[in-house]
Amino acid sequence: MTADEKFMMRAIELAKMGEGLTRPNPPVGAVLVVEGHMIAEGWHKKAGTDHAERDCLKKIPPMPVNLKTATLYVTLEPCSTHGRTPPCTDIILEKGIGRVVVSVVDLNPAHAGRGLKLLEEAGVEVVAGVCEEAGRELIAPFEKFITTGLPYVTLKLASTLDGKIADSAGDSKWITGPEARERVQEMRRRSDAIMVGAATVRADDPSLMPRPSNDRKPFRVIIGADIPAGSKVRNDEAAEQTLIRSGNLKKILTELASEQGIMHVFCEGGGQLAAGLVDAGLVDEFAFFFAPKLMGADGLPNFGKTGGLIADVKNLKFQSLEQVGNDILIKAKPER
Repeated sequence: MTADEKFMMRAIELAKMGEGLTRPNPPVGAVLVVEGHMIAEGWHKKAGTDHAERDCLKKIPPMPVNLKTATLYVTLEPCSTHGRTPPCTDIILEKGIGRVVVSVVDLNPAHAGRGLKLLEEAGVEVVAGVCEEAGRELIAPFEKFITTGLPYVTLKLASTLDGKIADSAGDSKWITGPEARERVQEMRRRSDAIMVGAATVRADDPSLMPRPSNDRKPFRVIIGADIPAGSKVRNDEAAEQTLIRSGNLKKILTELASEQGIMHVFCEGGGQLAAGLVDAGLVDEFAFFFAPKLMGADGLPNFGKTGGLIADVKNLKFQSLEQVGNDILIKAKPER
C-alpha cells in the first residue's frame, strides 16, 4: 500500500462516521498530511454543516508549517459552488495547500471535474482516482441518487438455511443470533430509510429504529395498508418519521428521493415486498443472513413468489461471505 492509499483509506474511515446523517449529501472524509504525518482530519457530519475539507482545515494546529508542502486527502472531489456552505475549493486555496488527492471525481454531471480544474489552474497539484473502488463503494447510494433520481436499495433477508423467514404461524423471533441482529443495527444506522411491508408490521410490531441510534433518525417506510393504530411505528418517539405508502414501487422510491432526499433504503422484507422489489429490478445490493437451522416446507419463504421458471431466474454475483456469530452473511449484487 502506498502512502497515498494509506491516508486515503483513513479518509474513507472518517467518511463512514457520517453515514446515515448527511442526506442528501454524500458522506465525505478528509485528512491533511505534512511530511508523512497527519496533522488534521475531518468529515461531513450533517447537511448544512461544514464539508469534510473545511472541517479538517479548520483543525490545523498552531504550528510553524508550510502548507505548500501539505497534501489534503479527500474521498470526493471538493465542491466549487456555493450551496448551504461555501465552496471547499475556496478554503483549500486560502490555506495554500500544495497538493490535493481525491478518490472519486464528483459524480454530478454539472460539477464533475470543475473543482479539480479550478485547483489546478491555481497551481495546486491534483491527483485523482486513489482507492477509487473503495471510494465509489462508500458513495454508492449518492451515485444512484444523483444519476438516476432513485435511492440505492439494500435488501436484507434473515432466513434459515432452507430459505424460511418465519414459521407457519408467522413467528420469526429469533431466526438469527444476537451478533447478526447487532450487524443489522449497524446497517440501519448507515441508511436513510428502513422499509418493510405492512404484513411485517402487523405480525411483529417492530420499531425499525436503530438501537442505539447514535443520533441517527432514519425514515420508516411501510408499504401497504391496514397498519394497526396502536403499532409502534405510529406511536413511538419517531412517529413523525413514519411514511406509509402503497402502489408502484418505483414511483414510491422516486418520491422518497425527490421529496425526502432519501439516498439509501434498507429493506427488511417481508417476502412479498422482497419479491416485488426484485421483479421490478430495484434492488442494488442483497444482504442474506443464513442461520444454521432448518424450518421445513410450511415455513414462510424469503421470496413470496410462485410459478417461477429456470429461464426467468435472477442472477446475482457474490460480493462477500462472512461468519457473524453462528450465522453467515452473504452479500451479493444483481448481475446487470
